[in-house]
Amino acid sequence: MLKRSVVCSLAVASAVLLALLVRAQAAESFPGDAAIRIVVPVGPGGPPDVISRLIGREMSEARGWRVVIENRPGALTTIAIADVLRQRADALSIFPMSSGAVAVPALLPEKGIRLETEFAPVAEIASGYLVLVTHPSVPAKSVAELIALLRAQPDRLSFSSGGFGTPAHLIGELFKLRTGTRATHVPYPGSQPRVADLLNGTTQFAFFNTPAVVDHIATGRLRALAVTAPTRVAALRDVPTVGEQGFPDLLMADWQGFVVKNGSPQHAIALLNEAVNNALAQQRIRAALARIGYEPVGGTPSEFGELIRSQVAHWGKVVAESGIKVQQ
Repeated sequence: MLKRSVVCSLAVASAVLLALLVRAQAAESFPGDAAIRIVVPVGPGGPPDVISRLIGREMSEARGWRVVIENRPGALTTIAIADVLRQRADALSIFPMSSGAVAVPALLPEKGIRLETEFAPVAEIASGYLVLVTHPSVPAKSVAELIALLRAQPDRLSFSSGGFGTPAHLIGELFKLRTGTRATHVPYPGSQPRVADLLNGTTQFAFFNTPAVVDHIATGRLRALAVTAPTRVAALRDVPTVGEQGFPDLLMADWQGFVVKNGSPQHAIALLNEAVNNALAQQRIRAALARIGYEPVGGTPSEFGELIRSQVAHWGKVVAESGIKVQQ
């Protein structure tokens, strides 16, 4: 009996050792000689592009991986989504998931996209917040005053965004929904033209990433009413949050993270997650994120997956309740 017990113990130990060896060899083989593609759903210069390049460059330098950035903008991120989903489930193609992308299933139901099941989360990378700004000619110096103005003049004022389904569009629709107001949505192909039109009064208010408008706020060319953060942001210490003004339902984070096609090897996802978290620990990466108005997040794949699931449900409900109709 003792001999049999010893033999069984040795067999179990050998099996465990073999499993560990196989896992180590698999980890060493990723990505091998292949390039890792980060398929960015916007053009060069947007937050998903800048953040993807920051992390991709750091992964390349720290790990010796060959990382390629491919910009595939258009069709509410579905061009980039389709690209990644056409590839093998090998974690070699990465999709930068964002707060804008999670509304796509509700905005384009005919596409049949299921982000929670078609993608496997890798890691949340960074999170930023938006600031509500108006042209100085708008006689409102608080969120409550803007709401009163919109109720008194329904559909007279317009707000801009960087396109349908972008964070600025979604928070604008949420704003109207939660405050019972009406305003006209004006989509733009990018940040610069919509800043220019807000500065000249063509549009009257909008939600922006802080760096895009912070200088104009400082010079008085734009008026900041609130930030969509839970606490005041460093770049705009004098600007109250939406919560401080009695509108906690308008809190919104513009988050970014990486996902891969579902079914990708777990060891590859674990290595990518480790690479992202290691990159976020570097001071130069943290400083670069701060310059574009974002804070590093990091964490586990499961934590990011829970965020994606909750955000798909949240924005799906907002799209349904607001009756957003996409114009492509």
